[in-house]
Amino acid sequence: MNVKDGTTSRSALVIGTRGSRLALWQAEWVKSQLQRVAPEISVSLQRIQTSGDKILDVPLAKIGGKGLFVKEIEDALLKGEIDLAVHSMKDVPSVLPDGLEIVCVPEREDPRDAWISREGTTFQDFKPGGQIGTSSLRRQSQLLHHRADLHIHMLRGNLDTRLKKLQQGNYDAIVLAAAGLRRLGWSQEITECLSIDVSLPAIGQGALGLEGRSDDTFLKDLILKLEDGPTRSTVNAERAFLTRLEGGCQVPIAGHAVIKDGELSLDGLIASVDGKRYIRQSVSGAIDKAEELGVELAENLLSAGGGPILQEIYGAT
Repeated sequence: MNVKDGTTSRSALVIGTRGSRLALWQAEWVKSQLQRVAPEISVSLQRIQTSGDKILDVPLAKIGGKGLFVKEIEDALLKGEIDLAVHSMKDVPSVLPDGLEIVCVPEREDPRDAWISREGTTFQDFKPGGQIGTSSLRRQSQLLHHRADLHIHMLRGNLDTRLKKLQQGNYDAIVLAAAGLRRLGWSQEITECLSIDVSLPAIGQGALGLEGRSDDTFLKDLILKLEDGPTRSTVNAERAFLTRLEGGCQVPIAGHAVIKDGELSLDGLIASVDGKRYIRQSVSGAIDKAEELGVELAENLLSAGGGPILQEIYGAT
């Protein structure tokens, strides 16, 4: 593969992906869309194991959550071993390596968190003192904010592994991203999708990020046919919010943007791990000011007391 001349047309493309069932589904979906818009091009998948896939017995926050699920794939991109990487956007760090960019953001799936109870009980009706499985400090802080009686335990692994641990009785309920369950056809496992008033989603949750080399104009022109403008704008707002807070995917920061009536609204949260300190605000404005709105909301939350909360968390991880 000639990675120096990104303008040259190619008859074959290689997509890099993690090897989990969900990651492969997402990569296969992108492959099918590429073959739909460019049937003359052969598209293949290359599985790449990441650090996040290898380390399963330690909370992500303890091992530097940023980039754990993308670094090895990005290395392959920079070396020219693959042409395109397919990520869950919530796993993508807010700052990308030089020479790489998110070349396409397709239409978003359901961004909400899914509550899955072994006995089919909703979050509000869930028994006091229940055992909850999640690997996310963001989810933990919000669940405890609304239900301080719950006991939160670490839950790592792929979606099927986490569901199996619930079925085996290791937990009374678990919380997963609804998007992954829907993509795999497992919506029937969801007891309820948590309202964003209860659990504000992770930055970029439900969206895919297609990453490529900045100088690969052939790929960028091709992949642009899969771009969804509203999703790009909302994700840009959320990621600008995260970047200003210098946050990773494993800190109690949440942000979710929507577009309605020609305006972009962004809701953001900084919370302590135990949920006792909880700062949440929103901003709205023009869609073409998405990134500015993200920065504005971050500044507002920092001014409202979010700074000391983050400093304590970063100091402890």
